[in-house]
Amino acid sequence: MITSDKNGENKTGSIENYIDEAKPKDVDYDMLLSAAGEFGPYQLFLFCSTFPFYVFGVFSYFSQLFMTEVSPNHWCWIPELHNLTEIERRTLAIPLDPEARFGYSQCKSYIANWSEILETGQMPNGSWNIQNCQYGWEFNRSEIPYPTISSEMGWVCDKNSYQATAQSIFFVGSIVGGFVIGWVADRFGRLPAATLSNMIGCVAGIISIYAQNLFQFSLCRFLMGISYDNCMMMVYLLVLEYVAPKYRSIITNLPFAIFYTLGATALPWIALACGHWKTISIVTSIPMALSLLAPFLMPESPRWLISKGRITDAVDKVLNIARVNKKEIPSNLIEHFKKSNLDQKKENNTSILILLKRPKLRKMFICICLEFMCCLAIFDALVRSIGGLEFNFFLSFTMVSFTELPSLVIVSFVIDLTGRKGMSIFAFLICFIFCTITAFISNGLPSVICAVISRFAINMCVNIGMQWAAEMLPTPVRGSGTSIVHIFSYIGTIISPYIVYLENYITWLPLVVVGCIAIIGMLLALSLPETAGKDMPQTFDEAEDLVSYRKILDIPFLRKKEISNTKSANNIF
Repeated sequence: MITSDKNGENKTGSIENYIDEAKPKDVDYDMLLSAAGEFGPYQLFLFCSTFPFYVFGVFSYFSQLFMTEVSPNHWCWIPELHNLTEIERRTLAIPLDPEARFGYSQCKSYIANWSEILETGQMPNGSWNIQNCQYGWEFNRSEIPYPTISSEMGWVCDKNSYQATAQSIFFVGSIVGGFVIGWVADRFGRLPAATLSNMIGCVAGIISIYAQNLFQFSLCRFLMGISYDNCMMMVYLLVLEYVAPKYRSIITNLPFAIFYTLGATALPWIALACGHWKTISIVTSIPMALSLLAPFLMPESPRWLISKGRITDAVDKVLNIARVNKKEIPSNLIEHFKKSNLDQKKENNTSILILLKRPKLRKMFICICLEFMCCLAIFDALVRSIGGLEFNFFLSFTMVSFTELPSLVIVSFVIDLTGRKGMSIFAFLICFIFCTITAFISNGLPSVICAVISRFAINMCVNIGMQWAAEMLPTPVRGSGTSIVHIFSYIGTIISPYIVYLENYITWLPLVVVGCIAIIGMLLALSLPETAGKDMPQTFDEAEDLVSYRKILDIPFLRKKEISNTKSANNIF
């Protein structure tokens, strides 16, 4: 039988032992799920069904980077010199500037009668008057070889903050989406929320191609932001609620590791193949409409059904799991499960405000919100710093994104031994060290290697944080609660583009700021309860028990040794 002690730790025995007991005992959802098969064909089906949603998450988040990125090497366009080569135009019309990044001005040109200059063969003179670019800019096509909205609309020089502004508006949309989609998830279910968020993203991406200015583009990205990251997190949450504690870390993190990494490493080359920012927007948006098939192919969460008092529907879902997994659930186990849940006080139509009224849960909730905000602020800042590493942009993005796979494989198989807290603290520390190193070493390959290690560490923190938050929150508010946690993270990502923008003033400052945020995240992780090897709380009281018995440092594999040593000592006496 599976029971939980007051610390929430699982005690697993056989279902047969339960059948032999004459006295009925409370049966929780995890016991029923274990009887239906902790890991079998059904869980494997759920594993594979998350693939498109993780790819949609990649498209929603990263596509804007490839639509707005602009070559840092640019200079004024002079129409009268169009017959000259690129180097000849730049040598003739652009004043030298020893303090500039490339040795010449990127925002000014000489004032001259260029027809006369071409006829007489004069060479540039430092005494000539200069002016701001009048006819747009030329860009080094070897870095970004296709037109982006930034290069088409001249979002450089005095408009070089427009990219950061558009990205921040995207995350403002994510805040709105967190509230709206989170409410839909708890009110109508995980699948309707996943479908709605993906369809919003699909429409937003298509209409983005008609944007003619910053306001219109930002409005479209605001709508796209509403879809992120609920377009993948609702399915993540659904799968999390279908898996027994023993396999929870593997089943939730491994698909993220494989499918998200595939999407992220493929996206740069999809962008190159598209060859235009409008094509990128279309290609990464239309597939999101496939989410309309989700309600017909995927099951709704039994935990959500239980939280709404739909016990019979939840039992039917679990019986279907058992059928697919070729397991048989004892009939008295089902009856005791129904009785246990009918006897419990229903927590339908609950609000996150109930959680905030409880001091212990309120403190826990605020800490996980701030911890995850630190995670995403660091993650987003590292993504946006790639362009400043002075290495091939597309290859750098691929290399850094590939770190998702090994980091999440490690999380999947090690997190239950080290615990969520221990691994988060270690990863934050690694991130702090290598972000600081990156800020002060030479650009090129050395900085890319340090950036890869930093990203590797923060990947672990982000994915631990996603699972950790869901495991701490009680079922009635798990959807809206995790959405609010993600809303706080969007506050960090609204700020992060401007953290990266600081490099225009002091080149090393952004990564030093990111390192300091990592230290703050590490301290916040220390204050949270360990959830490894424990049942997810079904009620507010169970969530409060989880917090009440927390330790400053709780390492699961040491916890098991302590239990083993205690049993050995008892046997001696």
